[in-house]
Amino acid sequence: MQRFIENYAGEHFDVIVVGGGITGASVAYEAATRGLKVALLEMRDFSWATSAATSKLIHGGLRYLANGEIGLVRESLRERRVLENIAPNFVYPQPMIITHNAKPLKNNKWAVKAGMLLYDALSYGKNYTWDAGKRIPMHRTISREEVLQSEPNVRASGLTGASVYYDCTSIFPERLTLAFLKSAVAYGAKVANYAQVEGFVIDSGHKVTGVKIKDIFSGAMQTINGTVTINCGGPWADVVLGLTKANGNGCAALRRSEGIHIITDKSLISGKYVVGSMTQSGRHFFLIPWRGHTLIGTTDKPFTGSPDKYHVTRQSIQDLIDEVNSSFGDGKLSYADVRHTYGGLRPLVENQTEETYTCSRKYEIYDNKGDGFDGLITVEGGKFTTSRKLAENCLKIVTAKLGRPPGRSVTAGHHLAGCDIQDMNAFVRDVHRDNKDFSAPTLEYLSRNYGTEYALILKLAREDATLTETLNADGEILAQVTYAVRYEMARTLSDIVMRRTGIGTLGHPGKEVLLKVASLAARELHWDANRMEQEMAATTELLTLPEA
Repeated sequence: MQRFIENYAGEHFDVIVVGGGITGASVAYEAATRGLKVALLEMRDFSWATSAATSKLIHGGLRYLANGEIGLVRESLRERRVLENIAPNFVYPQPMIITHNAKPLKNNKWAVKAGMLLYDALSYGKNYTWDAGKRIPMHRTISREEVLQSEPNVRASGLTGASVYYDCTSIFPERLTLAFLKSAVAYGAKVANYAQVEGFVIDSGHKVTGVKIKDIFSGAMQTINGTVTINCGGPWADVVLGLTKANGNGCAALRRSEGIHIITDKSLISGKYVVGSMTQSGRHFFLIPWRGHTLIGTTDKPFTGSPDKYHVTRQSIQDLIDEVNSSFGDGKLSYADVRHTYGGLRPLVENQTEETYTCSRKYEIYDNKGDGFDGLITVEGGKFTTSRKLAENCLKIVTAKLGRPPGRSVTAGHHLAGCDIQDMNAFVRDVHRDNKDFSAPTLEYLSRNYGTEYALILKLAREDATLTETLNADGEILAQVTYAVRYEMARTLSDIVMRRTGIGTLGHPGKEVLLKVASLAARELHWDANRMEQEMAATTELLTLPEA
């Protein structure tokens, strides 16, 4: 992958995608597979915002059934299976326990049972997976005693039993997004991170014919020319549209909700199940086993103000801790138990509901021709699981505007880049068998998080013994840093430790490890001492828990 803006010579694109999260990545991939010339521009790094702030679940949306959103649930369950197929090293079936309690009513075992039966029915076809190891069983109900035996920290008071069902986990959403981008590039798309859109090119007929961008690193301004521009800005979608205000009708402010997660070393769950619990107010939260830790989330609260100024606050963390303590365990989870936190903003398309928790996670695709700007399309809302299908639907509008036959989508039928694996369990066994000069944790981590690309990382390490150094308990090695810079467009220290590797995603890895990574990155990216110090400081601040 190369930042195409560094060598851009005025090429005209059929489609310009603004935004490098999972929505933009999916749209770029879908468009490129239709034979369109595609450019994707991201103002910071790929998957740095909402797409990184997930619960690491690929799910049908069981709770959406309570809102009557059967169509959304069916689409999500179908796309869950698609992602199991096309990204087998990232997406895995995961058993989940949803506890039954006497109160509130919607968590009553009979209400949950009805929902589970419908969920099973809507997931028909779930076992038509390419890899037999990805198949998902039907739900089952277990007794109060079985719940407490399996998960002793579940609050016994009011507990009447639980439902056990399956959804999927996504072990590294940022790298899954990157796989979509790499797939788009393989079909000819051009991509660039740190390319901030600062305006649109609008002709005398109010047709959008391109975008004006700033290279964040060089400061250079460029105009990228294209026939159709797709605004996939997520929580920034209205900000992007606001760039048209000087020339037209502007846009309404987007509704946003905040979702945060915390990670703790504290042993709250067995590690076998994702455990879902409900607060007295009727809101679910989940405790998710992840890399030997417990990931807890998510919140869902309205956010007002500029998305550029969003950050996780201590109060938001404490609110989540209080919710957990009111409904789960011994009530003694504290701020001191938090190892790491992350959060993001979700764009919402529904404005009839005051409470963001009950807002839909559906998506909308708008042709901005109705606002006076032909050639511009805006995508709002949605969720990680349905992004591929969103892109498929978006291309129906794009091809119509281009005057081309829509063609047939092929993205559900092909593995993503680096994911061409027929049998995941056999693949991992083969990686261990064929590379005994590396540790088992390293091979386990690389085979799952890099798929078939793992071999190039091992090649880099074999060519330079210093790159074999292990950095954490997961077995991550320094060769991943070199790979991130040379092959995955990583340009900052936080790109490397937060989105290309997992070195920082469990919290601060320690000054010594961070310095080793920064020193290697400096060598690869030709940073001087001042730039390296700045990168260290910025990443340390990012990984420091908020005090306010």
